[in-house]
Amino acid sequence: MAGPKGDERAWVRGAQAGSASDFEALFRAHWPRAFRAAYLVVHDAAAAEDIAQEAFLAAVRNLDRFDRRRPFGPWLHRIVVNRAIDWSRRRTLRGEVELHDAAVAVLRRLSPEHRAVIVMRYLLGYTPGEIARLLDLPRGTVNSRLRRGLDQLKGRL
Repeated sequence: MAGPKGDERAWVRGAQAGSASDFEALFRAHWPRAFRAAYLVVHDAAAAEDIAQEAFLAAVRNLDRFDRRRPFGPWLHRIVVNRAIDWSRRRTLRGEVELHDAAVAVLRRLSPEHRAVIVMRYLLGYTPGEIARLLDLPRGTVNSRLRRGLDQLKGRL
């Protein structure tokens, strides 16, 4: 019997070949964390749903670039978080930021880049090395963004 990783690899292969059932299996397995990642960056459920769906579709359309020896989830999270950062930047530029409570307000005041690494590290549980790989950044940049983001949070809470 195949384990979760074996199932995931089979689903990826099947989705690459156009299997709707394998696509659905990947979606069911990864949707909750993809949505959560988007939501934790954008703090808007409707936008998070759109972002996660678009990211998932983009991931599936680009499966030919995916290294099947690696887990699908972190690759998907990279796409989700990058799209959430882009959405947050556009929203901030349009002046659409709403504040719900003090903690969310403080987190929202961080730049999208700082917010993304804080969310990935402390809310999604990725290590700095994993974040660096997922966002295609040098490890030092991730550490710097984490440090500066936490310093900004401490100063505002």
